[in-house]
Amino acid sequence: MTATPTDTVSSPTPTWTPRLWGVLTVLCVVLFLDGLDVSMVGVALPSIGSELGLSTTSLQWIVNGYVLGFGGLLLLGGRTADLLGRRRVFLVALAVFAVASLVGGLVDNGLLLIASRFVKGLAAAFTAPTAMSILTTTFKEGPSRNRALSIFAVFGASGYSSGLMLGGLLTSAGWRWTFLMPVPFAALTLIAAIFLIPHDRPADSGGHDVLGAATLVSGMLLAVYAVVSAPERGWTEPLTLGSFALAAVLLTMFFLVENHVPHPLVRLGLLRVGSIMRANFAIMALFGSYLSFQFMLTIFLQSVLGWSPLKMALGLLPSGIIVVFGAPFAGRLIDAFGTARMTIAALSSFSIGYLWFLFAGSDDPRYAVAILPSVILLGIGFAVGFTSIMAQATTGVADSEQGLASGLVQTSGQVGAAIVLALTTALIAIDADSAGGTDEAGFHQFYPGLVLVTGVALVGLMITVAPLLRRTTSRS
Repeated sequence: MTATPTDTVSSPTPTWTPRLWGVLTVLCVVLFLDGLDVSMVGVALPSIGSELGLSTTSLQWIVNGYVLGFGGLLLLGGRTADLLGRRRVFLVALAVFAVASLVGGLVDNGLLLIASRFVKGLAAAFTAPTAMSILTTTFKEGPSRNRALSIFAVFGASGYSSGLMLGGLLTSAGWRWTFLMPVPFAALTLIAAIFLIPHDRPADSGGHDVLGAATLVSGMLLAVYAVVSAPERGWTEPLTLGSFALAAVLLTMFFLVENHVPHPLVRLGLLRVGSIMRANFAIMALFGSYLSFQFMLTIFLQSVLGWSPLKMALGLLPSGIIVVFGAPFAGRLIDAFGTARMTIAALSSFSIGYLWFLFAGSDDPRYAVAILPSVILLGIGFAVGFTSIMAQATTGVADSEQGLASGLVQTSGQVGAAIVLALTTALIAIDADSAGGTDEAGFHQFYPGLVLVTGVALVGLMITVAPLLRRTTSRS
């Protein structure tokens, strides 16, 4: 018997068949690998830079090469799944992800490594929104979907948060293992997906928006590329300014095209839904601040304080434990308090965590005083924030647009990560140049970057809080 999207649960307390559990497990493993890849490789950056002779600015491309492919094609990936069939797109993209992981672990050249990361990001741009749309069309909106999303988010948030720990353990044996470890898991998941993921029909057979896809993809890729390359090239260089200008033209053309084609790639009305747009801003703040903080923390602990990858993994273990054991309760909290309040709680936890490290950090910090409180607060924020934002971004959206909605929120997250990481790297590089290199620098080198990520989290918090404040004022 083949599971279909109609195998959903209508009762308040969902009872799922073994096949539905199997589908959810496959989707969760893929999301875990996507999140794991971003954060795990970050731990290996100092080792990669030492072996391949890459500077700190060049090392950001190992992270941003993935972000470039991921963020540039996520919207197209989600909509392609809606148009061509979720199962077909999911299987092909997962196979490419596995091959790119294998290549990344075998190459000895920095450019080839970055290229493999870009291809891997392209594959993830299709697996991530497709997995999300398969889930949201398989589980009915309400308690059933919230329960599924909370389990889904356990794996996603665990991938992002535990990547630091697993990356530390694997890097101790050699940085290549951080690239090779996902290969067998992706291959086994692909085999399971072939048997478990239900066959589906394209959601829209009326036509394809080729011009919209071309302008969107080229505009997004160019915009993300301009952001991540600006710190190294210079923000006021003609090529940088020209890239931003051309990206703006292409994206403007995209919006003009979408208003006139009969079958648009993106229904612009979706962008006018306040709750959906707030979820997109919230994920930009969450991912942008978190991945940039992780980038700084990795370099600070290993290159400045001299921690081994294993010691760093053990030091960050509490965050992963909190996410693994806390995220399963997120669905119940959403049912009780709503997505907006839980997102506010998450971004508040992030903001306090960054502020704590900003003021408690030093050239010789005490772990229990300066680092552990921030690690705990970030774990709490990720445990409840990831699920809440994903649920809010897809609530009230028709099944035919679930791929688009999930692609939109994940695009926002990756673009936010690229922008904030590029700015953070630029701030670190400015201070590193004056200090004679990261190895000779101290905590002061990372202070401007910490101020930036704290500000990003606070802006996201204010955007999320604003509607609740307006409603409270109106009632008063």
